[in-house]
Amino acid sequence: MAKALYDKDANMKLLEGKTVAVLGYGSQGHAHSQNLRDSGVSVVVGLHEGSKSKATAEKDGFQVYTVAEATKRADVVMFLMPDHVQGDTYRKHVAPNLKKGAALAFAHGFAVHFNQVEPSKDNDVFMVAPKGPGHLVRRMYTEGRGVPCLLAVQQDASGQARDLGLAYACALGGGRAGVLSTTFKEETETDLFGEQAVLCGGITELVKAGFDTLVEAGYQPEIAYFECLNEMKLIVDMMYEGGIGWMRYSVSDTAKYGDLTAGKKVVDGHVRQTMKELLDNVRDGSFAKDWILENQCGRPRMKKWMEQEKAHPIEAVGKELRAMMPWMDAKSAPGE
Repeated sequence: MAKALYDKDANMKLLEGKTVAVLGYGSQGHAHSQNLRDSGVSVVVGLHEGSKSKATAEKDGFQVYTVAEATKRADVVMFLMPDHVQGDTYRKHVAPNLKKGAALAFAHGFAVHFNQVEPSKDNDVFMVAPKGPGHLVRRMYTEGRGVPCLLAVQQDASGQARDLGLAYACALGGGRAGVLSTTFKEETETDLFGEQAVLCGGITELVKAGFDTLVEAGYQPEIAYFECLNEMKLIVDMMYEGGIGWMRYSVSDTAKYGDLTAGKKVVDGHVRQTMKELLDNVRDGSFAKDWILENQCGRPRMKKWMEQEKAHPIEAVGKELRAMMPWMDAKSAPGE
């Protein structure tokens, strides 16, 4: 297992007297900004003109500037905006205003790994990626704990890029939990693969396939929803807390036997081959090229697909059933 680094390994003096510009004030942006500030780091927030996040950032006590102006003031510029806008933002607003010797920082490697951002050789380029959503990064920090972080260096112009990145990770609270080393390539490719094959694409299709199979066989949609979607939280929580072994220890013997006899039939050799093909598309840049072009065209296919997905019966059934669960803070996507 890779060796983890902690607060004791960091040289926090590397952040003294430096200003960090956090570009974006969404889930990760608000957590980075507030944790850094509470760790004694000078922070400004950079947002595009007309950003809806400006009022929130100002209410939280931050000086908010345009991306260009925030960049001029910064010794470290952290990109926390969506992947598909980082390249354009860098070229138009960051590169022309970047201080000599300033560092570029990222929480995901997509834009750098796929050459959407091509930094000057004079700049340190590092990544600090907390392995949790922003609200958790913030809450753990306020409780005196932290969320593990990944640390990578793409370019070490100063000779101190890794140390600076580690100091940044510890200022976020990551050094309390552990900071693991990776590369931009490894983080980007594994992240994209995981989203597509398992966490988003794989799970949603598996859930819908199970739901459809039961409904088409004549079972009530409500019962199919409970068995194929609602109970997934119980299983995922157990795996999250103690791994697959803890889940299998915790479920009934009948469930365990069904797991061991049926799992490999559902996720068979064909599925594993498809996963390898998805990974190949990530690694050779095909997925990145497709995603960038989709954005440049205004996302026509994505909008169509999203509308089709909203129309799946599992969504209507789930909305009705969640309304019957007072313990749940039920959510709805905008427009639903």
